[in-house]
Amino acid sequence: MSISERHRPGTASSRHALYGLELPSSALKALQKRGIYCTPGVSLEHQHLARRYVLRGVESGGAVSDMGRACAFVAEDGSPLPWLQPIHSIAVNGRHAILLAESMVRIEMLRSERTWELAITLHTVSRASDRERPQIVSKPLFRGRDGVLSVDLWKEENRGLRGKLAPVFYSRAGEVLPLPLPFEEAIRKTTAAVCCLGCKHTHVGVPPAVVVVNKVAEKEQPA
Repeated sequence: MSISERHRPGTASSRHALYGLELPSSALKALQKRGIYCTPGVSLEHQHLARRYVLRGVESGGAVSDMGRACAFVAEDGSPLPWLQPIHSIAVNGRHAILLAESMVRIEMLRSERTWELAITLHTVSRASDRERPQIVSKPLFRGRDGVLSVDLWKEENRGLRGKLAPVFYSRAGEVLPLPLPFEEAIRKTTAAVCCLGCKHTHVGVPPAVVVVNKVAEKEQPA
């Protein structure tokens, strides 16, 4: 299937695109045992007052010393998305914020000790007539397997490097796979998330006021 082809419900690629990495039961059990809960699924929601459909994603996840998983969402150009609402919970390594947008890019990462997995997927809403419910159209942008990172970011002495480093991924032929340039910053922040022990906050999503301030600053810059 072409990466630009719409994913049909029920197919393996559809499940991966909508619900994230297909992890073996052993990995899911290991995450559950460690109390790491990540919800990478993307859903289609209807805003009745605005009369439009939007996508809903949840930034979530966290880490313990030997394992981490996180999911975050950004705009198509890689800029951070403002969250609709933060989620404050007594529990750690779970849901952190809800985000809504007409299109979004999901960045999902898994760390098993010093081995990393990364999947980046674009999600948009298909065009439909007024009488039809649109569908989620998903396109894989990057897939990295068995990545490596020489620094143990989850250790306290390396805390200052979080958000500055990302794993390196290789092709089957041993060549370095370049990370998608627009998403490099978000990838580094997601890397920090899967090394954030007992995580209780967002790493990529930002408060709505931050986005407004940034837009005002851009308009005030001289041409």
